[in-house]
Amino acid sequence: MVSGILLRFLGGASYGRYRARASWVLQTFHATGQDHHWVEQAHMTGWERAQAVGIVMLATLAGIGALYVGRAFFVPLALALLLNALLRPLVRGLERLRVSTVVGATMVSLGLLGALVVGGFALVNPVREWVSQLPASFEAAGRKLAPARESLEQVSQATHALREPSGALPAAPAPPAVPPFLVQLFGTTAALVAGLTEVLLLLYLLLASGDLFLRKLVEVLPVFRDKRTAVEVTEQVQQAVTQYIVTTLVINIGQGVVVGFALWGLGMHSPWLWGGLTVVLEFIPYLGATGMIILLTAAAFSQFDPIGHILLVPGTYLVITALQNNLVSPLVYGQRLKLNPVAVLVGVLFWWLLWGVAGAFLAVPFFATLKILADHVESLTPMATFLGE
Repeated sequence: MVSGILLRFLGGASYGRYRARASWVLQTFHATGQDHHWVEQAHMTGWERAQAVGIVMLATLAGIGALYVGRAFFVPLALALLLNALLRPLVRGLERLRVSTVVGATMVSLGLLGALVVGGFALVNPVREWVSQLPASFEAAGRKLAPARESLEQVSQATHALREPSGALPAAPAPPAVPPFLVQLFGTTAALVAGLTEVLLLLYLLLASGDLFLRKLVEVLPVFRDKRTAVEVTEQVQQAVTQYIVTTLVINIGQGVVVGFALWGLGMHSPWLWGGLTVVLEFIPYLGATGMIILLTAAAFSQFDPIGHILLVPGTYLVITALQNNLVSPLVYGQRLKLNPVAVLVGVLFWWLLWGVAGAFLAVPFFATLKILADHVESLTPMATFLGE
């Protein structure tokens, strides 16, 4: 408003010259205001800085608590946003074929639902049989490891005997059970179906709305540079997420096929089920491979007797995973997704504790989005440097 008043006041034949002068005056005022702001920051006392840091820490803890308490709301929303970024190009392709956005969103959503139903019916019986055998597998593994466990228990009992009064009976060992992480991994069927329903409904609404949220965001932002940045960040995030999911899916399918053939050669039961589980769990960095090694070790203990054959099963998977991570993935990903591996590991563990399996699955897309946003926002440059490789 001030620039408009100055330009109208200085109108006439020398409009351009006075316009430049008025612009210089406004820039001077702006620079003076920035200098005053930095002077105020420089004169902050130690107590004021401590208060500011405390407020930021409390706000961060409050945000983490809100994400944990509201995970039943945030997890389906985050998964729907991820799938929206992945499937949006399909809807746009249908729009170029003169198919309306709503009809295109319906077709894509029904296609995804059909793929999930077909895959579920194809895997439900093998997975149900496999899950029902898990307790027996861990029990068999416990029996074969009994000599080593008894040696450790004898040492432990001798240690406790030195600290406990005589005559106390040692506690009976607890019966083997399925590890808690498996319960967290698979959950219950009802919770899984309810979560998938929420995700699919939210996904349909996001796809049917088109670019509504992006248009509203551009309208709300007051500065043209911010509008352009918002559009660039949104496009780059969609492209990065799509490339990551598709590329990872292709790599995981190849790894699953190799794992299936290797386990078939080693004589494992249901080798192709293990290959399919590899495709799914390898979407979770680090933790997915760890879970596969634990499950394969338990299954090998229940099926084989020679210790060499038992260790060969998880060892083979470990070799295949190491080759995939160190040779195949760097070659396929190239320079498209360069993230700090330590930050990714910490982030995966953090989101696993916060949101479970869904959080671990969303960790890499979240960090990729944060990295792209930090690259475009000057105040977030340190974060971009930290997240980059």
